[in-house]
Amino acid sequence: AGAKDETFRVLDLTEYTKNRPWWRKIFAPNSGSSAEKYNVATQLVIGGVTGWCTGFIFQKVGKLAATAVGGGFFLLQLANHTGYVKVDWNLVQRDMDKAKQQLKFHTSGNKMPPEVKSKVDEVIIFLKKNVVLTGGFAGGFLLGMA
Repeated sequence: AGAKDETFRVLDLTEYTKNRPWWRKIFAPNSGSSAEKYNVATQLVIGGVTGWCTGFIFQKVGKLAATAVGGGFFLLQLANHTGYVKVDWNLVQRDMDKAKQQLKFHTSGNKMPPEVKSKVDEVIIFLKKNVVLTGGFAGGFLLGMA
């Protein structure tokens, strides 16, 4: 008397995972380390391929960025030399001195803010748990940069 009739819904996980994208299966939040899910060869391949892709893209974007910065600096100097642009070098020097002072002030304490320290700790924990994957990524990154 007084007992409630409780009904429970059954969740079929096989159907649930079929409908999830592949990246959710691999990089799901709080899914544990990759060492628990994949064998060493798979971890090396995943790390190596993603590292190579990252290194290749980094190399191409780096060249493009260096060309843009160098070309912009060249054009600015050319415009300054021909008289199209006048640069107030005293103002530039004053701003550079302010920036140097702020850099000295921020680096003199040598203390990391707590939010940065927590993120660094998270990265270190991830790297320790996924040593093989990280090693494959580093090797692939260097190959992609070559």
